[in-house]
Amino acid sequence: MGGGPPQNSDLKKLVKRLAVQGPFRTLETPKRIRLLYNGAFVADTSKALYVWEHEYYPQYYLPMESFVKPRGFDVRLSHGDAIRDENDKIVGGGLELAVRRQNCDEEFRVLNEMVLFAADLEGPATCLRNYVKVMFNAVGPSLVFPSRHIGRVPNLCLVADQWFEEDTPIYVHPRDPYKRVDCLQSLKPIRVTIPSNGTDIILAESPTSVLLHETMLPRRYYIPYTSIRTTYLRPSTTTSECPYKGIAQYHSIVVNGEEHKDLVWWYRAPTAECVAVTGLRCFYNEKIDIWILEGTEWGKQERPKTHFA
Repeated sequence: MGGGPPQNSDLKKLVKRLAVQGPFRTLETPKRIRLLYNGAFVADTSKALYVWEHEYYPQYYLPMESFVKPRGFDVRLSHGDAIRDENDKIVGGGLELAVRRQNCDEEFRVLNEMVLFAADLEGPATCLRNYVKVMFNAVGPSLVFPSRHIGRVPNLCLVADQWFEEDTPIYVHPRDPYKRVDCLQSLKPIRVTIPSNGTDIILAESPTSVLLHETMLPRRYYIPYTSIRTTYLRPSTTTSECPYKGIAQYHSIVVNGEEHKDLVWWYRAPTAECVAVTGLRCFYNEKIDIWILEGTEWGKQERPKTHFA
């Protein structure tokens, strides 16, 4: 349910680009940011920096001094190869973090998807001096479904490694501080239809809905499952993750023999901000028609134009 490109997996190219061009935007945050890796809190800071590597959403960059050696663990931080720009100037370097419990025979667990920006960067990259970029998805970015629960009600479980804002785990990528989600109850009757063979087929009707407003995305209409004509629904194994709402599960729709894959989604256990949509279903209003009853007349809403259409 998110948007934009995936994270840059080539850290060397990322460092070179940011050293020359600088990030799209940065913002200091007083939030306490911690990294849990192999059972140890290996980084702890209240001086993290939001860094927009692209225009869509930020990442957390951590000052070098935020990396710590917690009691009971053997933590080793070592520097890797230097990263040089086109003029052979060092603009950063690789980092490797190895962690294991003390007084045991287990092998070190190694995190090497991280880089340190040089201390003498200039121009638009000055703000990145001595900051460390750790690939978010290298430190437990998501909630997962245990395999034993596939096909029935899943329990959400926390992966072994994790990013924390204060004492709250975060998933997928850091939430944009300039973006918000509002869930608003509506008592206007709503109808969902889809055109098929020259006829508008009614998929759902409900006397109420929850309107979800998310910055930079179209308004979404969440309705009770009991308001849907379930003969059109088909199960789907698709899931998606959103740092603002949680894990979405999907249904497909089959009308007159034509399948519309993953047209409907819902959240079994959404984030606290979106608890109002728990168990409710939402249709891609780019692909179907939403009708709202205004007085005695049904008004068809304009279909939004997004990359989901």
